Amino acid sequence: MSIRFEPLPGLRVIVTKVVYDPSLSAPVDRPHAFVYFITIANDSAEPVKIFGRKWIVRDVEDRVEVFEGHGVVGQYPRIEPGDEFKYHSYHVVSRESRATGAFFGTTDNGHTVCVQVPEFLMNPPADV
Repeated sequence: MSIRFEPLPGLRVIVTKVVYDPSLSAPVDRPHAFVYFITIANDSAEPVKIFGRKWIVRDVEDRVEVFEGHGVVGQYPRIEPGDEFKYHSYHVVSRESRATGAFFGTTDNGHTVCVQVPEFLMNPPADV
């Protein structure tokens, strides 16, 4: 059995800021940490409960990492019409990369929905 996710008009993701932060913990092979600030805005007429996410991070050499999981930063936010959910987290990369992804949710009437994360860049400073 497969689940079909549909876009929900009015549900959108805004990447408000991406910041390089060398103070964050990162593995030796991916030493560059970027904090991203996300807003999931619900301008639809239906409440949405977010239950999962998927991130795709691709570097300049076209190496791809995919991250999937339940919830959003340990939460399963219910976003009412006209409301938004804001959070921040981070990715670690080895070199210049770009990220995109999607959030998955359900409406009160049981429809499964998705909303795409706009692509954003993570460019480590040249002097590191």
